[in-house]
Amino acid sequence: MDRRLLLLAPLALALPGCEAINSALMGGVSSQPPAIVFFEGFSADIPDSAQDVLRGAAATAARYPAARVLVMGFAGPTGGQAYNQQLSQQRAAAVAAKLRELGVAPERIAIQARGPVSFDLVELESRRVEIRFGE
Repeated sequence: MDRRLLLLAPLALALPGCEAINSALMGGVSSQPPAIVFFEGFSADIPDSAQDVLRGAAATAARYPAARVLVMGFAGPTGGQAYNQQLSQQRAAAVAAKLRELGVAPERIAIQARGPVSFDLVELESRRVEIRFGE
C-alpha cells in the first residue's frame, strides 16, 4: 500500500466540513476508510497507478450494496479558485465514471468538488480524489 495513502487518510478524516458531508449524505456512518486517488499536476486523467485503488473501491462498494459512495475531488492551490474548482470537479467526475464502469450503480454515487485545499499539504497530497463509503 502506498505510504501516502496511510498518512493522508487520518488527515482527510479531520478535514473541516467532512463530518457534515458524511452526516448529510451517508447517515453519519462510515463503514470503510476512504480510498484515495492521486493525480498529476493540472490533470484530471486517472493515472495507471490508481487502477488497483479503483478496483478495490468498486469491490468495497459491491460488499456493501446499501452504502452510498461519495467521490470528493480536490486540487492544489496553484491556478486560482475558479480553475481549481473546475479541476476538482473533473477529477471527481473521472473517478465516478470509472467506478460506474467497474459496476457501481450510478444512483449510489454522489460527486462533490472541494476545489483547492485551504491548508498546507504537500502539493501531491492536495491533488486527489477521496472515495468514501457510508450507509
